[in-house]
Order: sequence, then structure tokens, then C-alpha cells
Amino acid sequence: MSQILHIETITEMSGMLRLPRVKHPLVAVVDFTQHDEQFVEGLKVTLGFYAVMFKNYCANKVKYGQQSYDFQEANLLCVAPRQCISFDEPVARQADAFGWGIFFHPDLIRGAALGKQMRAYSFFSYETKEALHLSDKEKDILLDCFKKIEEELDERIDKHSQAILISNIELLLNHCLRFYDRQFITRKNANKDVLSQVESILTQYFSSDQLDEKGLPTVKFLAEQLHLSPDYLSDLLKRETGMHAQDRIHFHLIEEAKLRLLGSDLTVSELAYSLGFEYPQYFSRLFKTKTGLTPLAFRNQGQA
Repeated sequence: MSQILHIETITEMSGMLRLPRVKHPLVAVVDFTQHDEQFVEGLKVTLGFYAVMFKNYCANKVKYGQQSYDFQEANLLCVAPRQCISFDEPVARQADAFGWGIFFHPDLIRGAALGKQMRAYSFFSYETKEALHLSDKEKDILLDCFKKIEEELDERIDKHSQAILISNIELLLNHCLRFYDRQFITRKNANKDVLSQVESILTQYFSSDQLDEKGLPTVKFLAEQLHLSPDYLSDLLKRETGMHAQDRIHFHLIEEAKLRLLGSDLTVSELAYSLGFEYPQYFSRLFKTKTGLTPLAFRNQGQA
């Protein structure tokens, strides 16, 4: 049976990696060239803090989510609290092994502006195959952020320490957002294929019996059909179409609702139930938000 280890604090992690000392209880930087421990095969680890890691080597094969992660491709991996990382069989160390990691606890940013906007950094929920592939210039920019945080941690803690650390972490995350936007652009042809698949899946779903049998499709359902994470799919659609995944689902829903309003004698409540809504008023509210008309007003206008 595989072991599951939860590391709640930065201090605990520092002990596991045998770092010389804990410089700050809520933040740590790790030079993986100096500290790259080998773990027991089958070990599963969850963290109580955020991790941003860039490496070209790991002492074990690593699995994040449901897929293996190849650090030898030198990609960036971002892990949120409570997400699971698995360590499989050991790997022979490379001569040119290098890498770095930044780890920060939610308590560091709680109450700060960064704490309130962490959901905007949705790449913490991406799957391994959606990892960020960095250019040499981008690697240098993120390494510079790493060094700035490392330098601040070497200073004595004072009343300015937390604000400066948070600012540098936010700068790092904002660079990651920019680089992911670049990656979406460079993968435009692949993205178009995803868009066509999204439209095909939703068109088929709403024109079949699935809507009546299973109710409204979810973003999770849509992402599973495409073998993507929900956040990655939603960000990709937003980038390409200006609409998140939920917006695309609602678009098809409203089009189907219009057909049923004009092509049947169902009451608005009956129609709402047939579309998978548990409460008809939710349907009426969504319909008016999207069209500017109540369902009944739309029907009357179409029959005038």
C-alpha cells in the first residue's frame, strides 16, 4: 500500500529536504542542485502550502494528478495546497542537474491583496500535460524572481519583510500568467482543434437525449471529454473566444431553450425542468440575463 504524507508547514519541508536552517516560517526557496532528496517509491505527498518548481531532473519519477511528470523537459510545475504528488521509482542523477523551487504558505498572503486574487492564478490546477514550457528568456526572468526572494530571505526579518516577499511572489506569478498567455498563442492551431471539439460535444449533447437524461453538462464533464483540466479548458476558451467554458455551456443551453419555447406548449416551469433545472426561477433568471427577455416574453415575441 502506498504511503501518504502530508507536509503542513515550511519548517517540516525544510527538515525533510535537510535545509541548513529555516529562514522564514512561511516562505522557503530551494536550490535543487544542492537539495534533491530521493523518496521512498510509492510515497504520496500533499502540501499545506503553494509550490512553484522548475527542474530538469528529479531523484524519483513524479506523478502529479493522474499523469507522470517529466522534469527532464525542464517545465514549470505549480502545486496548490492539498494537491497530491506521487513519487515512483528512483532515477539516476544527471550530471547537469539543476532547478529551483519557491514554497509559500497561505498564511503569508492571507489578508493581503495577493491572497484575495490567488484564484486568478488558475494554472495551479492545470494537469501535467498543461505545464508551462519556458523559453530561455523566460527561464532567466523567473530565475531572477527566485534570486530576489532568496536575497530577501537572507535579510533580517523586519516590518517590511512580508510586504517585499509578497510583492516578489506576486511578480513571479504574474510572469507565469504572461508566459501561459504566450503559450496559448503559440498553440493556436491545437487550440482551434479543441474549440471545434467543444462545439461538437455540446451540439451533440443538446440535440440528443442526454440533456433530458443527465441534466445540464458541467465544465468538469466537458473537460473530461477532452482530457483537460477544467481550469485549463476554461482559460483556453476565454483566451480564444472571450467566453469561459461555463459561458459556452450557457450559450448552447439558451439556444436549446429558445427552440423549446417556440416549438412546444410546455410551461416555463416544465421547460426549465426538462432542461435540467431543479428550480425554474434559476432558469428564468439566467434566460433574462443572457437575452434581456423573460422566457414568456421571448415566446410571446416569437409568436406575435
